[in-house]
Amino acid sequence: MGFPVGYTEVFLPKLFIHILSLLGLIRALTLALFRFVGFSDFLEPEISYPENPDSPENPILSAVLIRELLPVMRFEEVVAGGGGGGDESCTVCLYEFEAGEEIRWLTNCRHIFHRSCVDRWMDHDRNTCPLCRTPFVPHDLQDEFNQRLWAASGVSSISGL
Repeated sequence: MGFPVGYTEVFLPKLFIHILSLLGLIRALTLALFRFVGFSDFLEPEISYPENPDSPENPILSAVLIRELLPVMRFEEVVAGGGGGGDESCTVCLYEFEAGEEIRWLTNCRHIFHRSCVDRWMDHDRNTCPLCRTPFVPHDLQDEFNQRLWAASGVSSISGL
């Protein structure tokens, strides 16, 4: 039980394999020549990256409104108030909280995260807690949030629905 000829001979004839090898060699020699002559900028153009790729230039409108709803506190304020549910580290970045750090305390599920971690989460159009998936916006504020979102997006009313 086996193939009577080599596996590569069935699918790729030897001539085809030799042509591919020759083309690869020509390509490598051409690239080496361009680098030697000084055309490396032509081959590998310099790419400029933004300083912080995680923060978009135009944040999502719903993320901006959610940030207004969620309180920003210092970690020691939450510990003194007995909140945070005993969390000692941010479950997004896994770093421990320190006394002077700004955190966001989610009002629905009472989880706490570093402010920058949960803000980045929101920038990717996430509207739920990264840990338990509870919505950021409390149920009693959902209607107000929707009204503010419609007003900010330019939708004046939805009475035709």
